[in-house]
Amino acid sequence: MSNQISFTYTFHAPRELVFKAFTEADHLKNWWGPKGWKFEVLQSDFRPGGVFLYSQKPDDGDAMWVKFVYSEIVTPEKIVYSSFFSDREGNTIRAPFNENWPLETLTSMSFMEDGGKTTVTVTLAPVSAAEDEINTFIESKEMTQEGFIGTFKQLEDYLLNTSK
Repeated sequence: MSNQISFTYTFHAPRELVFKAFTEADHLKNWWGPKGWKFEVLQSDFRPGGVFLYSQKPDDGDAMWVKFVYSEIVTPEKIVYSSFFSDREGNTIRAPFNENWPLETLTSMSFMEDGGKTTVTVTLAPVSAAEDEINTFIESKEMTQEGFIGTFKQLEDYLLNTSK
């Protein structure tokens, strides 16, 4: 059994535009996260070693803070980052939805263009995780994929409205 979660999504937009939507806070705030949740960017430093710190909040709940630390960026082909649930200051905390979620996950995104469409391949993997954290991660595969796909559908809508 693989400890990774992978999937692809194809956008009907050129790679440069899709890549910008993933890397510029002015774009991200319009589509990232669960539908209907409020999104706040506290820090956006898109470069290797840079940090993206944001919160997402449902109308009826508390804000969840998330921190990305970028390790590799190849414009407009690839983004690699570690993801952590955090507090507002960026200190790593346990995931608010499951204390057995890995403290760190590594996300790799590749962007391939063909005929004006862009296919994004996403691979997530736990980093230095205990066995119970790996099990929780793998058991959450469907939820994780559905969450990303829902978010990517929001990006698809955003890109269609942006290009008009």
